[in-house]
Amino acid sequence: MNNNDAELNDGETETIASDTQKPEKMFTLKKWNAVAMWSWDVECDTCAICRVQVMDACLRCQGENKQDDCVVIWGECNHSFHNCCMSLWVKQNNRCPLCQQEWSVQRVGK
Repeated sequence: MNNNDAELNDGETETIASDTQKPEKMFTLKKWNAVAMWSWDVECDTCAICRVQVMDACLRCQGENKQDDCVVIWGECNHSFHNCCMSLWVKQNNRCPLCQQEWSVQRVGK
């Protein structure tokens, strides 16, 4: 009887697998491509003023070919709009277009 054998009742022996044996590889990973999506952390992803998605440039910036300059602005009420759209809105009415709370800027992002 060697180290890998254990004695059972009635003198039978059972072979115990050693811990040094590694299982055979089922497959080998040769290539891996990661895909990711992102979006703004907002409740509604559409600007309520121009009706364009917040991730895209507003209509005004698209028309003037200034897509890189169009940023998103969040109010204290947590509603988000394009900064271009909201700056024009605030000149007429200093309230959020969605909830009518007094408008104050929480953060500006790109």
